[in-house]
Amino acid sequence: MNRRNFLQSSAALAALAPLGLRAADKPARKNKKALMFGTLRVDREKPKSVLERFKLLREADFHGVEVNSGLGQPEVLAAQQASGLEMASVTIATHWTHPLSSPNPTAREVTVEALKQGLRDAKAYGAKSVLLVPAVVNKEMSYTDAYARSVAEIKKAVPLAEELGVAISIENVWNAFLMSPLEAAAYVDSFNSPMVRWHFDVGNVVNTGWPQHWVEALGHRIANVHVKEFSRKLRDEKGPRAGFSVDLLEGDSDWPAVMAALDKANYTGWLITEQYRIPGLDDAAWLAHLSAKLDKILAL
Repeated sequence: MNRRNFLQSSAALAALAPLGLRAADKPARKNKKALMFGTLRVDREKPKSVLERFKLLREADFHGVEVNSGLGQPEVLAAQQASGLEMASVTIATHWTHPLSSPNPTAREVTVEALKQGLRDAKAYGAKSVLLVPAVVNKEMSYTDAYARSVAEIKKAVPLAEELGVAISIENVWNAFLMSPLEAAAYVDSFNSPMVRWHFDVGNVVNTGWPQHWVEALGHRIANVHVKEFSRKLRDEKGPRAGFSVDLLEGDSDWPAVMAALDKANYTGWLITEQYRIPGLDDAAWLAHLSAKLDKILAL
């Protein structure tokens, strides 16, 4: 290639960058798109069945879905088969109401049993992991106790996870627990099992750090990724939770850096969006919008 052609080629690649397009020499990513089912609006006057909502996802070019373990297994299986959707993950339904850090052993037992059932559900659906919030720390619940109790309770479900081949995937949320990526990695490693991994939520990190740093630290431990946006400007103007009220690619997540870090970690799993809904769009328009946004992120 002569100097003129080289310069023309370089200029063309530079022009693609603002559009969020991958250079021709970069292979297309293998990650599939999914949606957290609980983010779909429930119309109380004209409620849609699980199957109807699954079909909406397929029509919007989603490949999979993440469901709550509280949904009935027979209905979910039937909707899966009829819609062709894959199962990206199963979220444990009781980890907030009955946290594994609770001083009440009966409360902890509720979520241990829910975790075991979630693992069985995931196996039936073909999902490779379940999402678990491991503990809640607050003024009444010490960090030390939350750590010790959550580890002890999760260990009770690890043998079943290993038997089924379904990972227990710990999520980073605003629960004042496991607040640094190095601690998160050490927590996962303490179980000494390939079936305890991490469910990484991009948007939840932006409030206090940088998502790409978490990906670098967690690496192969990442089982799934939640795609969510956050704006520090809205946080500062309207309060912490207002930071989530921003569309994908319009907040403070450095998506090119996040995707580059995931590539470096050889992450080829699901991109599951759990995104704040834009008011005024019906379900079909909203899902089409989200699907297109995920395509742009995949192309970075």
